[in-house]
Amino acid sequence: MIILPLLAAGAQLAAPANLDPVKLFLSADVIVQIIMGGLLLASVWVWTTIFAFIWRMARLNRRSKAYESDFWEAKDIEGFHAEKTKGDVPMSRVAGAALGEWKRSMASRKPDREGIRQRLALAMNTVVEAEADKLAARLNILATVGVAAPFVGLLGTVWGIMRTLSSYADGAFTMAKVAPELSEALFATAIGLFAAIPAVIAYNRLSLKVNGFESRLQRFADRFHATLSRELEAE
Repeated sequence: MIILPLLAAGAQLAAPANLDPVKLFLSADVIVQIIMGGLLLASVWVWTTIFAFIWRMARLNRRSKAYESDFWEAKDIEGFHAEKTKGDVPMSRVAGAALGEWKRSMASRKPDREGIRQRLALAMNTVVEAEADKLAARLNILATVGVAAPFVGLLGTVWGIMRTLSSYADGAFTMAKVAPELSEALFATAIGLFAAIPAVIAYNRLSLKVNGFESRLQRFADRFHATLSRELEAE
């Protein structure tokens, strides 16, 4: 039962008053301040990207659901597509690629059914991959910050420690003197982690959403391909 008294004693310890983030930032070296300022801007960019991407995915899922529901109920698919081409609806672009290839292939005097099937699949798969790549490209900033921010923060820490140690080269070195300056230097690494941790977590979670949306587009493409294949057999 020794751990309980230790935890109780630790909970009674007050946080040091000299760990005020604003004071640590203002007291730091100008180079360290520039690094910390850049990391703070990167953190703002990360959170802006996260919220903007979540909003975009919610809008795409909502529009795709409505489009897909109406698409399979439409009696005239070409007419429906011509009416619903406006707006940011990836499924509409997948259907448009298939319909365009269908018209070009059926214009041939002797259409090759197997060749048409392959070209339809290729046309739709190309659009599905392009749409997924377009979404994934928006997450590059999260991956970049997640990887680079800790090292940038560490650079500020190393610079701050080097500056502190060099300023006490005359031998007047005491922990009481260097502790505040070392805290300022280590604060750069803390800000780097503050920017990197949510970026890495969000990148992993949002990448799963992109993969799920790509699978949804692929299922739509496969179903439409099957529909066109049946139509081709009836020709």
